[in-house]
Amino acid sequence: MKRRRLWVTLVGVGAVAAGVTSWAITSHPMTANAPASKATQARKAQEAATLLQAGSLQVQYRDYGGATQTFRRVLELDPHNKVAWYDLGVVAQQEGRAGDARKAYDEALKIDPKYASALYNKAVLLKPSDPGQAVGLLRRAIAATPRAATAHLQLGLILAQKDRDDEAEEEFGRAVAVDPSLHSAVPEEFRDKVSPTPTSSQAGATR
Repeated sequence: MKRRRLWVTLVGVGAVAAGVTSWAITSHPMTANAPASKATQARKAQEAATLLQAGSLQVQYRDYGGATQTFRRVLELDPHNKVAWYDLGVVAQQEGRAGDARKAYDEALKIDPKYASALYNKAVLLKPSDPGQAVGLLRRAIAATPRAATAHLQLGLILAQKDRDDEAEEEFGRAVAVDPSLHSAVPEEFRDKVSPTPTSSQAGATR
């Protein structure tokens, strides 16, 4: 049994702030307009945070059209908001618009090449057509987030398809060690070799 989960972003003010805060070095003195500029940036950041939360609710209720509009509004406020680009990709992928999803993930990865969620979802998207590239993306996601259990699982599935059984078994073992509930998703021929141990724990797992 193969699970093809999408990572879903948990949107919060902290995530938004990381995407919109920028610093510039300038030789010019501060002007009287600076406080107003900071206030405007703060207002935009708060509006973006509110919109991202609203968009997440729209996705939960399968209002994909509304969510797309909401995330695009975030990008009008902040074109470099990686979370908004990623969420646009999730919506497009859910709707079967693979091309749009890939473009959105690529935009998120231009902003943050180590964005594990975008790396993972792009890998899932490319797995059927380009497993080699999917392997590379999953390895990058794991490098960024070593305890990404489902990334280890997906990597193991691709390696098993390529008859690289030793490497696949290693990845399945890592997936199950982090999240024992994934044991049932491991192919039957590997399942006995990667049984969860009593010390296995889901604590800290990232999907």
